[in-house]
Amino acid sequence: MSSIVTTEGIVHYEMDGRGRPVVLLHGWINSWDVWRETMIYIAEQHRFKVYALDFWGLGESAKENTAPFKLDSYVSMVYQFLEIMGIYQAPIIGHSMGGTVSLRMALEHPDLVAKVGVVGSPVVGSSLNLLLKLGGIEWVANTLFRIPKMLRLVVWYVLAGDSRRVQQMIFRDVSRTNAESFFRSIGDLKRTDLRARLGEIQMPTLGIFGEHDNIVHPGQSKVLAQGVPHARIQMLSLSRHFAMLDEPGLFRRTLIDFLLDEPA
Repeated sequence: MSSIVTTEGIVHYEMDGRGRPVVLLHGWINSWDVWRETMIYIAEQHRFKVYALDFWGLGESAKENTAPFKLDSYVSMVYQFLEIMGIYQAPIIGHSMGGTVSLRMALEHPDLVAKVGVVGSPVVGSSLNLLLKLGGIEWVANTLFRIPKMLRLVVWYVLAGDSRRVQQMIFRDVSRTNAESFFRSIGDLKRTDLRARLGEIQMPTLGIFGEHDNIVHPGQSKVLAQGVPHARIQMLSLSRHFAMLDEPGLFRRTLIDFLLDEPA
């Protein structure tokens, strides 16, 4: 287990491979582990050094309330990570909330982002599942964390159609967070709207979306395509929110093709 110390606390990350850097960001109440098999595949099959980070308040990163657990702070976290690790430019790929952070990095630090990719990510926060939006209300989050059985029931309800593997992963990751990071991060995400700035994104862009996504409306693929006309969009017909686990073969091929492609 590796970590760095940033201004707002410790950031845990995992690393695999040798070669050009690629940075992977996870989603809300999740951790780097959602990328485990993808990063091993990229590192073993291709010439990349892959980093997967845990956001503050989630996974194994700092839980102290020194960071506000909002998108701005997560953009700062990724920026500091790149600076400390001596990574001057890299593709940044994010799942769900992590993809929204990736887009923010592309907008605010375009010189550091060689390519940007999103997987089931909200461009507009109103596309989130209603129960996730409710999780952004402080008293709701505090109630759920005071009554763990209720929290578990809500998570189970949202993920009822997902595989047992996905359910177990999220139950584990929820147990490693707290009410503060839980409601502040999703509360900020639901207020996000990047549509007005998407036209500023000039680097190669990829959007992967599950046609049956139960967390973020799959129509966000069209929002991304309209805002970034040069973006590659891949819809996965058998996937829900965790496309890298639902259709790993097609997901990995799509991601690798994007990473290996050299702009003309």
